[in-house]
Amino acid sequence: MLKRYFFLFLILVNAKFLFGQNPQSGTGFAIRGFHLDLRIQVMKMPALREFALKLSKNGINTLVMEWEATYPFENHPLIPNRFAYTREEVRSFVAYCKSLGIDVIPLQQSFGHVEYILRNYRYKKQREDQKDFSQVDPLEEQLNKALFEDLYKDLISTHDSPYIHIGGDETYLLGRSERSKKKALEVGKGRLYGDYIKILCDLVVGLGKRPVLWADIALHYPDALKGLPKETIFVDWNYGWDTNMFGDHEKLMKSGFEIWGSPAIRSHPDNYMLTQWEKHFKNVRDFIPTARNFGYKGMVMTSWSTSGLYSTEWETTKDIVDLKAIRRVYPISGFNILIDAYFEALKSLTALEPNKFVKAYARNTYGFNEPDAGKFWAALVRAPYEVNQGVISQASVSIEQLLDSAKRSLNDFKTLKPVRNKAEFEHYRLMAEIRTQYLSYMAIEMELNTPGFDRARMPELLRQLKELDTKKIDARFKKLNKDMLYDGEVAQENELRNAKIKLLIQRLSRLK
Repeated sequence: MLKRYFFLFLILVNAKFLFGQNPQSGTGFAIRGFHLDLRIQVMKMPALREFALKLSKNGINTLVMEWEATYPFENHPLIPNRFAYTREEVRSFVAYCKSLGIDVIPLQQSFGHVEYILRNYRYKKQREDQKDFSQVDPLEEQLNKALFEDLYKDLISTHDSPYIHIGGDETYLLGRSERSKKKALEVGKGRLYGDYIKILCDLVVGLGKRPVLWADIALHYPDALKGLPKETIFVDWNYGWDTNMFGDHEKLMKSGFEIWGSPAIRSHPDNYMLTQWEKHFKNVRDFIPTARNFGYKGMVMTSWSTSGLYSTEWETTKDIVDLKAIRRVYPISGFNILIDAYFEALKSLTALEPNKFVKAYARNTYGFNEPDAGKFWAALVRAPYEVNQGVISQASVSIEQLLDSAKRSLNDFKTLKPVRNKAEFEHYRLMAEIRTQYLSYMAIEMELNTPGFDRARMPELLRQLKELDTKKIDARFKKLNKDMLYDGEVAQENELRNAKIKLLIQRLSRLK
């Protein structure tokens, strides 16, 4: 009898080791999270609530909200944008999530990726650079501390999470200003970064919260870890690369700080015209088991609507009119299959098998038979190559071959006939149409860029350009996303997606 109880004790101990605080969760992570990026593609509140409900039903207990300019800061009226929520909407949403068992962590970028703040000349002195104002000057300590303490306190007034995510990623302007450059030469960029991050982390701890930040810069500059409060949590974001991509991963593991992990369902080089589906499925397959083995306490799926880089419109050389996100991707409405893959990977201790998962999803969600499920998977992952400045990321593939592959995938999506969830399936068809249209345009642009281009071809190329039916695709985009996005957002998405096509038509029309 004692032996039986001893073995039972061992099983329970191992279960706790494997599954973390809650052995029933079956995930290995106390924090099972999702990150929403609202820098662009701001979700209407009913859609946001519906999304939170879906997360809750699938075991997610944490939602990291990158509100950016959609948050209605009281003391900073120029930070909120035209799609900002009201304070009552934010409070109500946070309370709704709490009723679902979801903790809402506010993410307030506090170092880099703060164009939306620094664009306003109220904060001009805090810019690291007066032309690329994506980053605060870490040596403007008093102004920065006053600003972010106020923003943090405002967020705390509407959120009751024990955490505040302070961002801290991709601070590529480190050492740009003369003062920063001088300090970097004296103590190194790691200390330049770490000293300022310490100010922010101490500020968060002083407000009774735990600071959370992205781990990439700390991995690159390990001395940035020195002196940070023990409450600090690092999020190791890995979208399919070696664990030492940003630096010596072992040093982070031995630092003593709590670590969470983050894969992605949308990331570079994804854009309107390309989604690297297989890459993201493999990211889920590989990184989540790896993070379990590392003993990470949390897992947060990221979903980037933009790279966070902005193109600036100027009134003069010094006056800012607007900012536009450089890279935009298809809205999250089209990514249910990847989101469900994340749910599945969290629930199982065995690695996700993308091919098997997608085919099962196609059968269960759309009612496909086995051959059609295979056809669906093939159409998703066919020729996922980027075109950049006339160069295809797969050197052996021509633009004509890439276009043929896109047309084949589009034809597969058109011939597949889902019997369930037809509206969801329409997103794949639309994404395939957008990609085909884009590659058709690129084939024309690349021909025009060919040395010795035959001018006699101009009328034919102009005819082909005019046949690209942007209005039809725009209408379908609006229909499929009207419940999620505001009309103004839909109009801007369509405008920016079609800008190159319309401009080239205008240019060639004057030259024919």
